[in-house]
Amino acid sequence: MFNKSTFTLGVILSTGLAVAASAETIIKIGHGAAESFHMHRALLHFEELVEAGSDGEIDVQIFPSSQMGPDREMIEGVQTGVLEMAIPPSSFFAGWDPAFAVIELPYMYASKDIAFDVLDSAAGDGMIERIENQGLVGLGWLELGVRNVTNNVRPIATPADLEGVKLRTMQVPAHVATFQALGANPTPMNFGEVYSALQQGVIDGQENPLAIITSQRFYEVQSYLSTTGHVFAVYMPVISQPFFASLSDKHQQLVRESMASARVFQADLVASEDAAQLEEIRAAGVEVLELTAEQRQAFADATESVRLDYRDEVGADTYDAWIAAVAEASGN
Repeated sequence: MFNKSTFTLGVILSTGLAVAASAETIIKIGHGAAESFHMHRALLHFEELVEAGSDGEIDVQIFPSSQMGPDREMIEGVQTGVLEMAIPPSSFFAGWDPAFAVIELPYMYASKDIAFDVLDSAAGDGMIERIENQGLVGLGWLELGVRNVTNNVRPIATPADLEGVKLRTMQVPAHVATFQALGANPTPMNFGEVYSALQQGVIDGQENPLAIITSQRFYEVQSYLSTTGHVFAVYMPVISQPFFASLSDKHQQLVRESMASARVFQADLVASEDAAQLEEIRAAGVEVLELTAEQRQAFADATESVRLDYRDEVGADTYDAWIAAVAEASGN
């Protein structure tokens, strides 16, 4: 059967091979975000470091905006060696290993700093090791961001305000369960379809970090934003295991160090842009409701059952180790 996405991927890959014929090694990277998003700009930094550090022996080619297909398709491409690298949200790996669901459970972390402390702990290192069972090598973490709700029905100040709101979520069971617990009508959908679905009224709203709401211009087709901060999400850059093994030790180290530098570069971008993004959304005419800690706690309380239900799904040992890491990072 003719597969349009496979055909498109083949055309892109063959074009890239022709352009980079002079390089000894080509690393093609696929991701779903727009070119203006901070993660893409961090990857451009990665590209510069790898190409310069290899004296031009490695050519890095980045394909944003789901050019290589949806996230799951890109992961499968890396697993089969059709694609060298992908930058999917960590939650997608739960489709192969349920343990990964623990990272993005609702209201798991009191702050972004705590989340990264956990990801950089032995618990996070264990997740990176687990990815090897999927034919992949994990290269650490990049920020996706703190997810917030936008919609066209009403301002969302309490869980009750979400009642019946048809909300696009990622195709991640834990995210769906979160919004079911909050009374919404969660509707999983590929990222590339969200803007048109909002525009046409197929869905009432969506949930994403501020940087995605602005880079995708969702504020053009939404009336309300509430800073629910329900999930802190990260990307997990992965590279094909056989491809990575084919690189010299020097080039393997270069790739790892360049991705670590890209994360620092990204963190600086995020820190400098967060406030401006909220103002950009306001300036577009969106009614912004910044929730207090007490208001967010009501959402956290309403989703406690989701966190507890996932202990069996994730595996008790993994879940308990993650909770212990959160407690330690929180100073509890």
